[in-house]
Amino acid sequence: MRKNIFLFSGIAIFIFFSGFIPALAQDDNLTGRDRIAKQAALSCRDEVIQEMEKLVESNVVSFAGLFDTFYIPIPDTDPPKYHTQYDRHTDKVLRIILDKYLGQQSWFLYVVAADRNGYVPTHNSKYSKALTDDPDYNLKHNRTKRIFNDRTGLAAARNTDSYLLQEYKRDTGNTTADLSVPIYIRGKHWGAIRVGYEK
Repeated sequence: MRKNIFLFSGIAIFIFFSGFIPALAQDDNLTGRDRIAKQAALSCRDEVIQEMEKLVESNVVSFAGLFDTFYIPIPDTDPPKYHTQYDRHTDKVLRIILDKYLGQQSWFLYVVAADRNGYVPTHNSKYSKALTDDPDYNLKHNRTKRIFNDRTGLAAARNTDSYLLQEYKRDTGNTTADLSVPIYIRGKHWGAIRVGYEK
């Protein structure tokens, strides 16, 4: 009994300090918006997987290359941005899909695919504007090719349950809900689709 109380207390402390919202794959915990976001994430994931599979099948990117974690720094970027073996290809095929799902609801804030380290090779068009000399503008409007390895980002990227719902304090200053579902390519965990939205 003491052991169970200790574990429960540890979970409670983690929730308090991290802003984590437990969602143990039970849709009963989800609100109407959560359910809509989850369905969008699942459908988006299916399309993203299909396109990633095509990249491998057509030898545009090798299977190993799709899991590339040798992040090549992009000069003069702050926060730092990175290229991989595949990001230029996902720019061509994934952004269309991500933008389509972002446009489904006015209260969706972002829809991205992040690898297991939180790397987002391709972001929505609205967050992939040309870089300027204004750091604040860049932070808000050019968020592609960054590694979002904060607590929320890594939890989403590495989660292997059917979905994960969290509260996300973005570095832009606003707080959103973040619902993610895992991406598997040929049985190997690649990362996650993340949908951010207003509660």
